[in-house]
Order: sequence, then C-alpha cells, then structure tokens
Amino acid sequence: MKKTTKRLMALLLAAVMLLALAACGQKDAKDDGKVELPVADGAVIGTGATAITVEVQGADGKSVTFTVNTDEETVGAALLKLGVIAGEDSDYGLYVKTVNGETADYDKDGAYWAFYVNGEYAMASVDAYTPEAGTTYGFHVEKAEG
Repeated sequence: MKKTTKRLMALLLAAVMLLALAACGQKDAKDDGKVELPVADGAVIGTGATAITVEVQGADGKSVTFTVNTDEETVGAALLKLGVIAGEDSDYGLYVKTVNGETADYDKDGAYWAFYVNGEYAMASVDAYTPEAGTTYGFHVEKAEG
C-alpha cells in the first residue's frame, strides 16, 4: 500500500509540474488591441468615446464600411493602434501602404491608397485629421496616371 501511495504522489507531482511548465511556456495573453483582418462590413471595432466610419474600397472595387470607436488624437493613430492600416512616415505624414490587410504597391503597378474625408479627396495625411463623430474616412486603391 505504501508503494502505491508513493507512486500515486509521484505521478500527481509530475502532472502538476508538467502543467506549471506548460503555463510558463505560453505567450503572454495580453491584448495588444489589434483586430483580426480583414474587418468585416458593418463591424464595430475599438473602444472610445468618438465613433467614426471607415470605408475601404480595395483594388477589386469591393467596399466594406465599419465603425471605429476611439479616444486617439488622430484618425491615423486610431487605425494604426487597431492594425487596420500600416505604412511608413514620410515628409508629408504617414504614407499608408496597407489597409484592412490589402497592400497597394506603387513601385509595382502605380497603385496607392488614396485618403478621403466625407467623400472628398483629403488634402493631408490620415495622421493630420482629428477623429470627428459622424465623419466618414475613406481609403480607396487608385492608380497613378501616366
């Protein structure tokens, strides 16, 4: 009986150690705030007091529209934080290369992401606009002429 108890205790201890090691080996489950792409049409993402509408028209001409809730100071910061856009800094502000998981490659075929505010071509970069409730911010793949 003593032998059986010792074996059972050793097995139990090994199981506990295995579970502890497995838990230590897992990545930190901390939420980084990024959303799963592509964002679906009609989705509501983010958290914050200001709700903006984002409309994305890809190279195939199909559009999705979703709502972004944010407390960020710029539209660019809000969308970068959520992972909806990606790009690089330039002399003119954030040069957006990827939107909702789709990349436009100007060097390859002259395609780029044009930025719109309430249907009008924006006069500045996405990181120059303060999020305003009820405003629609759009990204459309366009091709340079020539």
